[in-house]
Amino acid sequence: MRKLFTILALILAITCQAQTFTDRSNMTLGHIKSDGTITDRSYMTIGHIKSDGTITDRSYMTIGHIKSDGTVVDRSYMTLGYVKDDGRVVDRSYMTLGYVKADGRVVDRSYMTIGYAKDVDKKYAAAFFFFDFFK
Repeated sequence: MRKLFTILALILAITCQAQTFTDRSNMTLGHIKSDGTITDRSYMTIGHIKSDGTITDRSYMTIGHIKSDGTVVDRSYMTLGYVKDDGRVVDRSYMTLGYVKADGRVVDRSYMTIGYAKDVDKKYAAAFFFFDFFK
């Protein structure tokens, strides 16, 4: 019986593994779980990203939305910026804020690495690093 519980725990750990956001020194900033829960480095819930792009705070109050075309809006649906298909992140005036690279590296407009979001959807990484939803 103990072996069965160990195997089930291992399967659960593998399938529920969170992806991690780190700073340029590889220090953990936060995590995104497979269910869209965003946690800080201590695994305390700080928000959620729903499958439809809705971004909520820890109390499930809507604070923004990432549309399917990459447009990022606040709770009043005012455009904050855009996440382009190539990973470029721009503000509402189309000024480049930074990039989410294919390898998970997040860089500012000067191409200085500010963090990593390996295996995280680029829209979610942009919401975490550039649009202050979870700070």
